[in-house]
This record gives sequence, structure tokens and C-alpha cells, in this order.
Amino acid sequence: MAEHAHQHHHHHHHGHAGGALKAAAALTIAFAVVEALGGWWTGSLALLSDAGHMATDGAALVLGAIATWMARLPPSERHSYGLGRAEVIAALLNAAAMLVIIIVLSYEAIARLAQPGEVNGMAASVIALVGLAINLAVMRWLAPHGHDLNMRAARLHVAGDALGSIAALVSGGIIAFTGWTRADPIASLLICVLIAVSSVRLLRESLHALMEGVPHGLSVESIGAEMASIGGVLSVHDLHVWTLSGSRTALSAHVVVQTMAHWDRTRGELQVRLHDKFGIDHVTLQPESGVQPLMRH
Repeated sequence: MAEHAHQHHHHHHHGHAGGALKAAAALTIAFAVVEALGGWWTGSLALLSDAGHMATDGAALVLGAIATWMARLPPSERHSYGLGRAEVIAALLNAAAMLVIIIVLSYEAIARLAQPGEVNGMAASVIALVGLAINLAVMRWLAPHGHDLNMRAARLHVAGDALGSIAALVSGGIIAFTGWTRADPIASLLICVLIAVSSVRLLRESLHALMEGVPHGLSVESIGAEMASIGGVLSVHDLHVWTLSGSRTALSAHVVVQTMAHWDRTRGELQVRLHDKFGIDHVTLQPESGVQPLMRH
């Protein structure tokens, strides 16, 4: 008789996260258009690359919002866990999209290093400064949801954008005061390197979640030891921990107990401990009696 517990507090979290993502997406896409026009007008590749980055950020935030909405849908006959995995897939797609953008921008920047173009540095700096202010505002909206893989993917895009705006701002300033136009493609390359590192990390984490890996920061050994330390529990085996959605972790285990008489109390203690210490709410426990009945003669 497997006992099953699932707390439903995640709907509240998803409601807030979805709203933050929608607002962030609208603002980001609107400014991407402004920045693209500014990049074309000033001749700044750093600004254009930041605009391209912001446009994909907008798409990433829209994708994140759709995934958050899907994760809120209740479990169905066909999807007994619900559609929480949509968040992990969105994170994976976002990270992969970022890597593609980086390759395109790097190629363009290297070509620009060989043949620098004319850049209106002062105008580029002003536009980049406005972009930076918007990025920082969006990051503040998304900050409370940092533990969620999907939201972290969205924040990665925005953080990359903020770096892009800073690089465009600095290169615009250098060009305005020194006339050294190679600062523009160098800034663009620097943006690419910074974003590539975090994109690869996120890509690996998303794949790990899809492959049912133990979530980052959790250890099966320490969870098993914590469960076995509860009174009445003799041992724990067949312990599995995996990611259900961007912010939810599931656990299943066989628990060997001294007596089945106190199982309800023991199970309650296990659930509270798993929630408080490891943030695991989706728990399935199978009790087994560790004391064999005495043989009658």
C-alpha cells in the first residue's frame, strides 16, 4: 500500500511567475525594435547584436510564459503528472537558441574587426543606457522566482542582455571619445563569451532534468540518511529523486519500519522533513515491516 502525498502550493507560484514573464516579454520585445532601429541608425554592431539578443529574449520570455501556463494545467488521463516538464523543455530550447545567436554574432563581430565601420558612439551609448535600465527592471520582476529552472532560463536571457547593453554603452563611449571603432566588435565578442558560458550550463542542467537526473544540489545519500534518522524507520531503499517541472521535485522510496502500527505518524514526519529540509513535496512512500512475525510452534 504505497502512500502518496502531493502539496498543491505550486499553483500560486506559477500564477505570479507567469504574470512576471508576460510583462517582461512585452517590454523586452518593444525595446528590441527600438534598439534595432537605433543600431541601424548609429551603425553600431554591439547595439544591433544587443537588439537581436533582446528580440530572442522576448521570444524566450513568451516561451517561458507558455510553459508556466502549461505547468499549471491539472494532471489528465494521458499526463498523470501534468505538463510541468514543458518548463524544462522551454529552458532547453532557450539555452540552445542562445548558442545559435552567439555563433551568428561572433561571426559578424570577427568580420567587423577586419573591416571596422562608422559608428555614432554617443547616440549608441544613450540607446544602450535605456536598454540597460529596462533589463535591470525586468530582472527585478523575475528575481523572486530564481529557484525555478524555466525562470532561470528567462533570467539568463535578460542578464545576457544587460551585459550586452553595458558592452554597447562602454564601446559607444570609447568610440565617442577616442574614435576607435574596433571597440564595437570587441564588445560584441565579449558579450558572446559571457552568454555562452551560462547557456552551456543551463543546457546541461535541462538535459540532466529530462534524463531524470537527481536535481542539482540534492544528494540521494543525504536524503536517504535523513529519512533513516527518523524514529521508527529502520532503513530506506529503492530511493528515487527526479525533477517534475522547473520548480518541483518528486521522490519515491521503500521505507522499512519497526512496526506498521505507527506508519501514519512516521509517514507524516517523513513528509514534513522532506519538505522542510529538501523542498520535496511530491512524495510516494511504500512501507515495509522490518520485524518478522515470530513462528508459532
